[in-house]
Amino acid sequence: MTEKTALIQPDRGQDAIPIHLVNKDGFDDWAKTLSGPQRAALKAQGFSGKGYQTAIVPDSDAAGAGWFAVGGVASPDELSSWCMAKLAEKLPAGTYRRAGAEPGPALFGWQTAQYRFTRYREDKDAEGPRILLTGDVAQIDEAIAEAEAAWLVRDMVNTPAEDMGPEAIEAEVVRIAKAFDAEVNVTRGDALESGYPMVHAVGRAAARAHAPRLIELEWGPKDAPRVAIVGKGVTFDSGGLDVKSSAGMLLMKKDMGGSAHALALAKLVMERGLKVRLHLVIPAVENAISGNAFRPGDVLASRKGLTVEITNTDAEGRLILGDALTRASEEAPELILDFATLTGAARVALGPDLPALFTRRDETSDDLVAAGRGHDDAVWRLPLEETYRDMLKSDIADIANSASGGFAGATTAALFLDRFVADDIEWAHFDTFAWRPSAKPGRPKGGAALGLRAAWHMLKARYGR
Repeated sequence: MTEKTALIQPDRGQDAIPIHLVNKDGFDDWAKTLSGPQRAALKAQGFSGKGYQTAIVPDSDAAGAGWFAVGGVASPDELSSWCMAKLAEKLPAGTYRRAGAEPGPALFGWQTAQYRFTRYREDKDAEGPRILLTGDVAQIDEAIAEAEAAWLVRDMVNTPAEDMGPEAIEAEVVRIAKAFDAEVNVTRGDALESGYPMVHAVGRAAARAHAPRLIELEWGPKDAPRVAIVGKGVTFDSGGLDVKSSAGMLLMKKDMGGSAHALALAKLVMERGLKVRLHLVIPAVENAISGNAFRPGDVLASRKGLTVEITNTDAEGRLILGDALTRASEEAPELILDFATLTGAARVALGPDLPALFTRRDETSDDLVAAGRGHDDAVWRLPLEETYRDMLKSDIADIANSASGGFAGATTAALFLDRFVADDIEWAHFDTFAWRPSAKPGRPKGGAALGLRAAWHMLKARYGR
């Protein structure tokens, strides 16, 4: 990977190549300030000021460089996280500064644009690093922390299941916990059967090397407001005995994306020192197929005491989350956030870019939606429709794990989770994709952090110093 902390640095007047940001409406007026050869260079490169266009223009006055860069944006006065990301992808290695102004929110996308996943293959053609200077030094640490959190999600999701099984997720939690002197407790294998029976049932068919576990991290003053973050860690989902097609399994290494989001958010909370007592809970399993796999028609016990009829073994993520949410509720936090790659129905409704958001309280939704909109990480609220609870009725157990009829799949999955969260706790559930099927500036194809910044900035607004 590129060294993240080197990509943005304080501007102390050092030599740097200027970057001019222009938009289509103002391009003609700006071009009139240039020389004839400079306008000819822009024309030769097809540059007209459209968004994400880039160009290199000769400039003998540029400090030791002989050229400057131009980027097309929607508006030079209203920057986004992504408006300079194409420049960070396309420009030669070097040091840059925005001419006449600060890059502001573009610091984030400048870094994430230079992400490379090189665990299994070296990117010999990669250019870089491209370093961006900013005079707003106070923003640097925050921008680096957010970019590193997004990179953590990408790295974990991009890693194949054999190398990112339950034991690897545990190792990643332990690694991060040590950096912040956090406490970690793990319940593994058959020890789950009595305390976390649904986690055990889903994960018991996996090979011993990928044995299931319930991972907990605690950090922060014990008298601070308690916040729980829960993440679905299904490291590979075969579908169980209701087996997926080969095409359906192809991306199932990403089914632990919820755990990656939860861990990345917990890292941000600790690194930026929010005034909370943090409780991270990650149930980590592989939903495999073997002689002891749980079956359609089985009735499972749960940590909460509810019995669950299994109507679909491919609806396993909500089972392990049910036990994890019960555990989080036992500590009486004032807020629980959970992340899960839970339903295809959410993707049918909202596509790959928009996580579905479910909350019990309008204020919670309003805060998260506003935080996402303000930081280029949009989320979309779907309803916890009470009348749909009947779809989860079982003739022989307290609840079924998959709704009958095939309607409102994202909502009925969220309603299932709602049964395992204590009634008086503020709760938000993100049904996220954790994957980008095609690249956009600053957002490469592959593992993706979707909803992470929305959650982070909501927490920061509530609990920041």
